Amino acid sequence: MSIIKKTLAAVALSASVIGISVPAMAADYVVDTKGAHAFINFKVSHLGYSWLHGNFENFEGSFTLDEKNFEDSKIEVTINTTSLDSDHAERDKHLRSGDFLNTKKFPEAKFVSTRIESKDGLKAKIYGDFTLKGITKEVVIDAVKIGEGKDPWGGYRAGFSGTTELKMADYNMMNLGPASSTIYLTLEIEGVRK
Repeated sequence: MSIIKKTLAAVALSASVIGISVPAMAADYVVDTKGAHAFINFKVSHLGYSWLHGNFENFEGSFTLDEKNFEDSKIEVTINTTSLDSDHAERDKHLRSGDFLNTKKFPEAKFVSTRIESKDGLKAKIYGDFTLKGITKEVVIDAVKIGEGKDPWGGYRAGFSGTTELKMADYNMMNLGPASSTIYLTLEIEGVRK
């Protein structure tokens, strides 16, 4: 056994004897938007008569996944709000206006996690600050781990699905009545380990 291996073994043994836990290595990931393996979709009731669906085409993000202490994981996502697409040009123009997103003044929205609660590392509540139109509110994302593993190109990936709700009134958006007061966001996040 080499001197380095003996030293590492002695350090690990000493740590376990005196009760010091050796931290697990957390892995950093970049959200795979280049390969279009991540999506941010939204829906909102149209006056209580139907569902309006759309997505944000441009965003970026990263996360740190700590398998041993899942609660120590982190995620950060920045959305280009001008990239909103509801498949209707005139409606998109209105949604980008001051009545809703005011994208000229606030071209970005951002989510930064503050804490994560999970009992099994598969389902989690991700608490964080969501900033939209210069207003920051705490939101909770209900997340589920989809899977992780090696990809065919020599990389390693991990993927999650999450949902959250935003109140239009919290972000000074046009009041369309109680049936249309909530925006439902779905985040499909696949990351490539750095």
